Amino acid sequence: MECSAPRILLAGTNSGCGKTTLTCAVLQALVNRGLRTGAFKCGPDYIDPMFHSRVIGAHSANLDLFFFSPNTLNYLLAANSQGCDVSIVEGVMGFYDGLSLTSTQASSYAVAKETRTPVVLTVNARGAAFSVLATIQGFLALEPDSGIRGVILNQCSPMSYPALARAIRERFGEKVVPLGYLPPMKECALESRHLGLVTAQEVEDLKQKLNLLAAQAEKSLDLEGLLTLARSAPPLSFEPVNLPRQEPVRIAVAMDKAFCFYYGDNLRALEELGAELVYFSPLTDERMPENCQGLYLGGGYPELYPGQLGENRTMLESIRTALAAGLPCIAECGGFMYLTQAIAGTAMVGVLAGDCYDNGKLTRFGYVTLTARKDNLLCRAGESIPAHEFHHWDCTAPGGDFTAEKVSGKSWACAVATPTLYAGFPHFHFYANPDFVRNFYAACRKEKHRHAGNHETRRD
Repeated sequence: MECSAPRILLAGTNSGCGKTTLTCAVLQALVNRGLRTGAFKCGPDYIDPMFHSRVIGAHSANLDLFFFSPNTLNYLLAANSQGCDVSIVEGVMGFYDGLSLTSTQASSYAVAKETRTPVVLTVNARGAAFSVLATIQGFLALEPDSGIRGVILNQCSPMSYPALARAIRERFGEKVVPLGYLPPMKECALESRHLGLVTAQEVEDLKQKLNLLAAQAEKSLDLEGLLTLARSAPPLSFEPVNLPRQEPVRIAVAMDKAFCFYYGDNLRALEELGAELVYFSPLTDERMPENCQGLYLGGGYPELYPGQLGENRTMLESIRTALAAGLPCIAECGGFMYLTQAIAGTAMVGVLAGDCYDNGKLTRFGYVTLTARKDNLLCRAGESIPAHEFHHWDCTAPGGDFTAEKVSGKSWACAVATPTLYAGFPHFHFYANPDFVRNFYAACRKEKHRHAGNHETRRD
């Protein structure tokens, strides 16, 4: 199957070169023009897509070649580009940076190559002049099939850009074209914290910052050139990944400042199967939504709100009671922490052993493959799924029902898994192994029938 999808990938020379700021500037400018714009992020990150979503008003999707086969990668890019005039893909780290220090596997370059997406390289020109050409030359030469077709200079002064643009044209001709610049804009800085950028909902005056960026993009970026390049992308080729619709269930999904890390496609997968997602806040709501047959507790920053979470005793009790009664539940990272005995000494739900504490550094960071040690809610013993860990906090009892193994061969036990529960630090994407979401959904359907049977018995 083939699908037309105008698209470009905004790559960077390294982390911190301004990819996210540039991506948000381009997205907001295109939306302000009235274009239907799709957004994507290379890699497993949650926070950058939140910024994309706030800009375009729809969920941003992740593209990750550790999680997905090439076919699934192309399918998700096509599915999430449907109805869009153009899609903007934000890269991860440096363009060629992948699973290891010496590999391009799962890099932005690999995503661009597999999807045949034209690449625009972001080069930070602060403190440099003609040397930016050496940077461009190096990125072009490292891999002859780089796909780099354009370059944007970030932190570049209006006085310097014309001369640098002429030099780029003279040096590279039609191979790579200058597509504008962004000057230093301290008033539009997006702040960071230990897991990356501060989440979109926490940035003060975010929309004002984005509109300032968009106004600058209209002045100093060649948006028409970017659109022309995007329209040159060849059609995507793939076989659809189907999740056949089943009978409806209601699944409660925690969504607030403490729990906001979800892959958009995970939520859409549940809806495609037939779920009604019922969002609630463990911070402010009194109790879980009623009449739900499943619970999804995503990651986020519960460690920033232990007092508020711990004081909401009616919510803690409602979740504790539901899980004790066998409600199917997925709890990832922050969601897992919430189910333990305590976070930073403050009592939480308490259905799991262990206390959570700040380890002061990234702990068990990176891509892993999760393999089940026993049959559980999501899979049978021996079955596996690609996953990712990214957290500073740890638990005195992180679980031992899965084995997490890195590409290097290092491994450790993790997660608590029962017939009705997965709870652990690793995050995973449902499209990395769709059987996991099918099995979760089947458990939710079983829960629905169990309660229907109970009601019928009581009526008799």
